[in-house]
Amino acid sequence: MKLHPHRHMVLVAVCAVMLIGWVCAARGEGGEPPYFAVKNARIVLVSGPVIENGTVVIAKGLIQSVGTDVAIPPEAWVIDGRGLTVYPGLIDAGTNLGLTQDDDAKKRGAGPAASGPEDRPATTPWRVAADELKTDDKRIESWRNAGFTTALTVPDGGIFPGQATVIDLAGERPGDYVVRHRATVPLSFKPVGGFFGFPDSLMGTIAYVRQVLDDTAWYTQAEPIYQANPTKTERLPYDRTEYVLSRALQNNEIVLLPANNSIQIVRALRLADEWKIRAVLYGGQQGYDVAAALAASKIPVLVNLKWPERAKDGDPEAEQTLRELRFRARAPGTPAALAKVGVKFAFYSDGLATPKDIFKSLKRATDAGLAPDAALRALTLDAADILGLSDRLGSIAPGKIANLVLTDGDIFNEKTKVKHVFVDGRWFVIHEETSPEKTGEKKPGDDDGARSRQSQHVEGVGR
Repeated sequence: MKLHPHRHMVLVAVCAVMLIGWVCAARGEGGEPPYFAVKNARIVLVSGPVIENGTVVIAKGLIQSVGTDVAIPPEAWVIDGRGLTVYPGLIDAGTNLGLTQDDDAKKRGAGPAASGPEDRPATTPWRVAADELKTDDKRIESWRNAGFTTALTVPDGGIFPGQATVIDLAGERPGDYVVRHRATVPLSFKPVGGFFGFPDSLMGTIAYVRQVLDDTAWYTQAEPIYQANPTKTERLPYDRTEYVLSRALQNNEIVLLPANNSIQIVRALRLADEWKIRAVLYGGQQGYDVAAALAASKIPVLVNLKWPERAKDGDPEAEQTLRELRFRARAPGTPAALAKVGVKFAFYSDGLATPKDIFKSLKRATDAGLAPDAALRALTLDAADILGLSDRLGSIAPGKIANLVLTDGDIFNEKTKVKHVFVDGRWFVIHEETSPEKTGEKKPGDDDGARSRQSQHVEGVGR
């Protein structure tokens, strides 16, 4: 029987409506993610021994269970993990993913030059990366396809450029990405005042930061006194910087201090003690020279994976000092030196352009003596711990966010391919794979499979 064209169109529309209804039902009321299970896989917990033939069950964005004898819900979609290894999602502990980095944005962050220490030059701590997140940044997908599921994205420009945000690298809207919107207060000691402005030197910049923190400490003490006695105490003038920083420090927010060479590291340790802040150093590339001091301080370090190198546009005939040559040669050995004395550290990509560059830099660290297990911890559990999020990120354990990476080999082997990534329980197929089987029911349609092969988020594969 041949259908009339109009009837054929109606039939297609009805089928489409039914399919949409099935997808919505699959995702559950409220848009919760579906159930998944990865079975027969090698599972690297990071927080415990490797499970050679285990199962991970994901439910509503969280890891429900993991082990060798795990019940798989009948409504779960099952991925056969034979030949695959499951890792926690990797964490980039310092990047600008999702943030605009044009010259105008930097100028906005820097602000006008100041004429004296009473002004607030290059100080915008009220800016929060979460509020400026651009989810169309193509690097987000690139990082995710390489196994990164989480990043600390840091605003740029100025001495107090704003507050950094921890994000997961998937979501429908910017708010879906945010794990902790006010995660750290980054500082820069780079002078920004220019020839006639303030501060125009390193000494002036540090003096300015010290003054801001002293003002903030005064405000923190004075505000509750005024609020308790508003009719007997002089009204406090409003200072946006003091107000925001006071709340950040009262919330024990991390303060990121720049410190790359040994002199800067020793200075940062002294300032952290003076200012009584919850400090984390970033840079850290000459940590090999002061590893003992770092261990004694118990202050964590975010190590910059953009190793020092000769300027590509510099004079090729210019003399290089022995100090420069030594620094470039020894910097990749810093992670091994820190691990040896028990300093907790994580890695960040800084200005590296691609995940491939990240793994190349990481290989230089392992070639310089860093154990692969320590490298993995620095990209997962130790990074989460430094950021105060180890209760929900960094390892494979029940109750943690379902950020997982499935590979066909050792994650640090250059020939290894990432096959699947889960971010907040959202499933991404990175390379062409057959669709997982649903226990007791039919497989998804060809359209779902096509979207999977294009590295798109696969929806509608649950109940």
